Amino acid sequence: MVQRVADYRAEGILLAGAGRAILLQLANPAVGRGVAAHSTFTERPVNRLKGTLTYVYAIMYGTEEQAREVRRRVNQAHVPVRRTADESTGGYNAYEPALQLWVAATLYDTARTITEKIRGPLDDDAADAMYQDYARIGTALQLPPDMWPKDRAEFGRYWEEQLAALHADEEGVRVGRGLLFPRHTALWYRAIMPFARFLTAGLLPAQLRTDYGLAWSDRQQRRFDRTWRILAVAYPRLPQGIRHWFKDYCLAELEKDLRGNRHPSQRQGISA
Repeated sequence: MVQRVADYRAEGILLAGAGRAILLQLANPAVGRGVAAHSTFTERPVNRLKGTLTYVYAIMYGTEEQAREVRRRVNQAHVPVRRTADESTGGYNAYEPALQLWVAATLYDTARTITEKIRGPLDDDAADAMYQDYARIGTALQLPPDMWPKDRAEFGRYWEEQLAALHADEEGVRVGRGLLFPRHTALWYRAIMPFARFLTAGLLPAQLRTDYGLAWSDRQQRRFDRTWRILAVAYPRLPQGIRHWFKDYCLAELEKDLRGNRHPSQRQGISA
């Protein structure tokens, strides 16, 4: 029997698709320009990834207070990320709903891809539930609910149209390669990057491998397929506490921040 989507949302294995989602986002020229001009991704990749996933986990699992806090953080970070197009460069605006749709779409499609590699195809009910869950990632910000494709079939058409026109430009490639080939990060992070690059390259559409300068061969494809066959057997056998550790960690850190910022009279168990 196929498990319901609630079994998947907190799975740590979704981190294996983080590079794919980020490079897909950067391949949208407006996103790539905005990140290149304003983000600290390449200097602080782990912190930036934690921030993104804390937002996702809080929207999907968190309390109303936690969700409100991550929305505040994201909106605050987006305030300076805007520029009007001129003769030298195209414009960008982090509040643009179409760009928020693209970012949410990359997170959903990547989560679906990884989940199906580990668990196999979802049944229709589970797949529909997962799809609607990921709509909340965008609509919690400035994405109007009616902009999220109404069902998976409509999303499939949107996705194929986007991929057909997707081409990473200079700014996006520079940031993407800075993430893939870090120079000034912790030693442990640099140590895991060869395997992370391999998984990312295998998960990307072929045209984006070319854009980002990621070589790929039949031999690598066979190794990639073999890797996922092994993971599909080994990963589900891990205890849930290990598989969900990063979600629990991110939400615990968020709650710690909130407790530290609350007025004493607002803390749980203390009355005014």
